[in-house]
Amino acid sequence: MEFFLKSEDNDDRAIFITGNFNKWNPRDSKFELEKLNDSNYYIQIPDEQLSDEIEFKFTKGGWENVEIDRYDNITPNRKIRKEAKKVQVNIEKWRLNWGPFKKEFFPTVELVDEAFYIPQLDKTRKVWALLPFDYHKSEKSYPVLYLQDAQNLFNEGSAYGNWEIDKKLALLAEYGRGELIVIAVEHGNDDRIKEYIFDNDAVTKDAEGKKYLRFITDTLKPWIDKNYRTKKDRENTGIGGSSLGGLISIYGGFLYPEVYSKLLIFSPSLWVEPENDFPMISFSNPYKIKVYLYGGRQEGSRMVGRIRLFEKSLKRLNAQKLFDFEVKTNINEQGTHQEFYWSQEFPRAVEWLFIDSLESPVKAKNELENEIKN
Repeated sequence: MEFFLKSEDNDDRAIFITGNFNKWNPRDSKFELEKLNDSNYYIQIPDEQLSDEIEFKFTKGGWENVEIDRYDNITPNRKIRKEAKKVQVNIEKWRLNWGPFKKEFFPTVELVDEAFYIPQLDKTRKVWALLPFDYHKSEKSYPVLYLQDAQNLFNEGSAYGNWEIDKKLALLAEYGRGELIVIAVEHGNDDRIKEYIFDNDAVTKDAEGKKYLRFITDTLKPWIDKNYRTKKDRENTGIGGSSLGGLISIYGGFLYPEVYSKLLIFSPSLWVEPENDFPMISFSNPYKIKVYLYGGRQEGSRMVGRIRLFEKSLKRLNAQKLFDFEVKTNINEQGTHQEFYWSQEFPRAVEWLFIDSLESPVKAKNELENEIKN
């Protein structure tokens, strides 16, 4: 089968074809198109690799850089039968780092409390809720993801940039996959290390991680469940963060598996626990927990190695029937320890944890609506 592609929206990024013939891998080196000139590209795929009906799409190396139309709308998956032998495609625009983002899909951001009282620590903290764009027009209940370090998640002015989760949630909503509430808890500034370390005097004296997790689990979650339309069960509750925020979220999942079934763990500070000796609660019937692990190759020589060791530890716990983990690990070869890369990973992690799709995210909204009608 021959695929010819024309695009006037040119830059230096390579173009790939992806589809039901390569498990929707958006950056598969075996399916990179040959550049014929500034606007034209070509690839030939052997018939034996293709099913009779081919479903496909083009990307510039990832779902964050997928094809869109001239109005920035999602293009449905393309379909053609193998017997056609040849197809010509014209692409008008490409996403760039998930953008552009449509304002009509942006979440409603509410300040839950300027000074939410933490009885376990006798402190107060600013807490935010990011609600689906149509939350106040619907009567639905939603899954909830609790995230640490709210200062770096969406508000402008952070010293290190931010994850832009408001934009990323808008993207997921555009794809019909944004039915999620995010509760963002600001860190304690000078007390951040204390609150995100569980119990390690070599790192900080009088660590308060145990108390902080009790606040999230025993105080904040019940309050959110009472005041927002949430799906309260563990199957619809997740916790996550990056760096030390990722580390304390691991503890949260291990100690409260009856509460959290989904862990979003970005670049965790596993150097605090080099032996992966996390305390955990033992249950006669292990809870199923999904763990999304991410790290960047450029974060330092030990980051990826520690993530791989942690992944092995999870598999060992599985084998011992102590826990039931489903783990997905993604390593970005160019990734550094920065919000920009965590921002890039956020939609992939949310979709895998809460939606569990091979296409990430790729189904167009009108396709989903057609499926519902059918």
